[in-house]
Amino acid sequence: MGDLSKEINSKFANIKVKALLNIIYTANFISNYQNEFFKPFGISPQQYNILRILKGAKGPLKVQTIKERMLERSPNATRLMDKLCAKSYIERCVSAEDRRVVKITITKAGLDFLETIPINFNNSLLKNLSEAEAEQLSNLLDKMR
Repeated sequence: MGDLSKEINSKFANIKVKALLNIIYTANFISNYQNEFFKPFGISPQQYNILRILKGAKGPLKVQTIKERMLERSPNATRLMDKLCAKSYIERCVSAEDRRVVKITITKAGLDFLETIPINFNNSLLKNLSEAEAEQLSNLLDKMR
């Protein structure tokens, strides 16, 4: 089991500072893990998130709605969607009533692509936590926000 003090060879002013730094350190650890996991699939974790949002939506969504639902709010979400469009995983649908309104939908190719990605890819990140500990951690993070 990890110990932040040893991993970064540091002491902390108090336990709250250690907890905050541990959250930041762990967030970076998770981000690096996911970046490496998605490399062979040719997408980023943010693009995967967009595809999952669209799959769960069961219909076209406005770009702004997708941005609001993203786990990692990205200022370059439009560029991420452009790349998914270029791969034919998503498509833009211009509104017949108002051409300024563009909605995004996942394609059959996008749905098929999602099927190739193991849904349990994050399990190894959580292997050291029991269900009760995972719930406690989730509740504490909710409380923090």
